[in-house]
Amino acid sequence: MKFDLQSKRQDMLSEINMVPFIDVVLVLLIIFMLATPLLYRGLKINLPKTATNSLKKPVPKVIISITHGNSVYIGGHKVAWQDVKSILSSYYKKDKRVIVYLKADRKVDYGTVVHLMDLVKQAGIDRLGMVTMPVPQKSG
Repeated sequence: MKFDLQSKRQDMLSEINMVPFIDVVLVLLIIFMLATPLLYRGLKINLPKTATNSLKKPVPKVIISITHGNSVYIGGHKVAWQDVKSILSSYYKKDKRVIVYLKADRKVDYGTVVHLMDLVKQAGIDRLGMVTMPVPQKSG
């Protein structure tokens, strides 16, 4: 009989009771959830006031599109060819850092694209980017 009692005790001791472990983990989780927002508080600093702002303004971007029919769009609005230079000059006068992105249909004559690029340069803008579609890569 003694032998039977010892084997039952060994069976009972070999199991781990998970309930107290889960209770401790949940309490720790609650403590961390309450303490975390307190760690991210900023310092209260009375900053000096200045007349100028040291943060840089975002660089303005203008998108010019030329359609297959040689129509010109600036910022999504159709404009006449003779107005392109004056519109771009007004963008340049507002901010000298303006960037122009040129989107031209693939069937537009090369000379037309070069003419528009020349108008951009005449307006004083020296930052010009060409927008293209990436070539699909072959898989496998």
